[in-house]
Amino acid sequence: MDHTFNQKILITILLLSVVLFGAGWIQKQKEKRAMPEPAQVRFINRSPVGYSNVVEVRGGRTLYIAGQVAVDEKGTLVGPGDFRAQSKQVFENLKSRLAEAGASFKDVVKLNYYITDATDVQGLRDIRNQYVNIENPPASTLVVVKRLVREEYLLEIEAIAVAPE
Repeated sequence: MDHTFNQKILITILLLSVVLFGAGWIQKQKEKRAMPEPAQVRFINRSPVGYSNVVEVRGGRTLYIAGQVAVDEKGTLVGPGDFRAQSKQVFENLKSRLAEAGASFKDVVKLNYYITDATDVQGLRDIRNQYVNIENPPASTLVVVKRLVREEYLLEIEAIAVAPE
């Protein structure tokens, strides 16, 4: 009887060891998955007029931000007929959309601009430089269009950002 009791204790100890070891191993696996690799972003071939020709990204969360126009939170047009006022509002809207996703302009890797008048490019650059990282500016595309969805909109800007996991 003493021999059987010792076997039961030994088996119990072994089973507890296996359970505790397994629980520790499972916890380590969860911790490994909880620490994702940070996004690695490299800006290549910077243009003298404030954009990068290539942005290389590895890892992170990719955010696609739809074209933003110059409307406030109530949907009212800001700066009718005033390109700079509209530009400022559009960048403020982009800033808000980025913040909603836990990102900022430092995470922006690509901007697409749609403007209705090519003579407004310098004004756009002036406003843009108040928001983007001018040391590592995003890749950019500028398109002059006949008009946007509403005639009173003078520009629309969409963005792609890569934020930490």
